Amino acid sequence: MKTRNLPTAEQALPGRDTPMPVPPAHAVLQRPMTPPFPEDCAEIHLGMGCFWGAERLFWQMDGVWVTAVGYGGGYTPNPTYEEVCSGQTGHAELVRIVFQPEKLSLEKLLQAFWENHDPTQGMRQGNDIGSQYRSCIFFTEANQADHIEASRARYQQALDAAGRGAITTEVGPAGPFYYAEAYHQQYLHKNPQGYCGLGGTGICLPPDADPR
Repeated sequence: MKTRNLPTAEQALPGRDTPMPVPPAHAVLQRPMTPPFPEDCAEIHLGMGCFWGAERLFWQMDGVWVTAVGYGGGYTPNPTYEEVCSGQTGHAELVRIVFQPEKLSLEKLLQAFWENHDPTQGMRQGNDIGSQYRSCIFFTEANQADHIEASRARYQQALDAAGRGAITTEVGPAGPFYYAEAYHQQYLHKNPQGYCGLGGTGICLPPDADPR
């Protein structure tokens, strides 16, 4: 069912206490995908539609320590893919990105985020329709919030100038990150001809006039 309506906490599926098994290492980067992560790393969770192509985009960036795909932003604990696709968990498909800020700035990550999907589409991304495909940014540190809002404002200005719509991206603090099934992890590395739903607007993020 391709629902665009988010459930309430009372309506959401109950889920389970048992977490999804996680592979011991990232299939490309050969690093653990579960905490603890190195102390020099930061973390952010991004939703750009189908998480297969989004994860590949980020694991290819220099300064990304590890990535994983999973579910967040909803209510159901430890959901399955089928449950998330039902629209009854409230979750979105996310990429957990652990990165080294000394090598890769949050600004560069956000640029890749804005420019590689269409953040104006609400509960869909292209032909992928449903609340699990909504655009999301979930930050793990309070100091990330100002940078996110500043980049969002700049990208909205660029969209406005091009006659495009309003950004619908959900922004907020990260809640629990529930790992997706093992076959979803690094899917396009394991299946190079697999589906990649990434598609940007063709509009670039204007540079930050005050990068600090």
